[in-house]
Amino acid sequence: MSPARVKICGLSTPATLEAALKAGADWIGLVHFLRSPRHVDFEQASRLSAQARGRADRVILLVDPDDALVRAAIGAVDPDLIQLHGRESPDRVAAIRALAGRPVMKAIGVATRADLAPIAAYAGVADRILLDAKPAPDAALPGGNGHRFDWTILEGAELPDGTMLSGGLDSGTVRDALARTGLGAVDVSSGVESAPGLKDPAKIAAFVAAARSAR
Repeated sequence: MSPARVKICGLSTPATLEAALKAGADWIGLVHFLRSPRHVDFEQASRLSAQARGRADRVILLVDPDDALVRAAIGAVDPDLIQLHGRESPDRVAAIRALAGRPVMKAIGVATRADLAPIAAYAGVADRILLDAKPAPDAALPGGNGHRFDWTILEGAELPDGTMLSGGLDSGTVRDALARTGLGAVDVSSGVESAPGLKDPAKIAAFVAAARSAR
């Protein structure tokens, strides 16, 4: 079985990006969402994207973007993948994918088994599905809150190839997460931070190593 693939999301400085690249991350994620402590403007994102070009797949995370924002993100970041982490409908995901001409990953919040129902519709229009802990109704952020969902919800579920797991993962839980869910890709943000938005190079390296050793 192939080693798990790893995405380090919410990178915002050249040093922590370099730590993720040296650790062997498959994807690096750049968050463009003003309310996030991990937000980077397009000037920052452009420089970080250039640093990672050819070394890892570059992901730009957007939340309910309009067409103008999608175009601006493509022009500034030249991402390999667009991550949609809002309330985008399947039709909107398809429209963004067509507009951008890039693969799209759709995040779906999970708290109960019923939350898996929309996956089929999104799997038809998105290139990859990300399962994240569903935020509380009053949560300020749609993701990156450091919470996990009950992985037993996924038992027996038919999930698209390439489905990625997120939510409350760190170097101490990722092995168990991969073993229990059977998924082959993970996404981490707060689990490799020393404080909200502050990535920790040692935690990044430990997370990637733990994920790789799980398979």
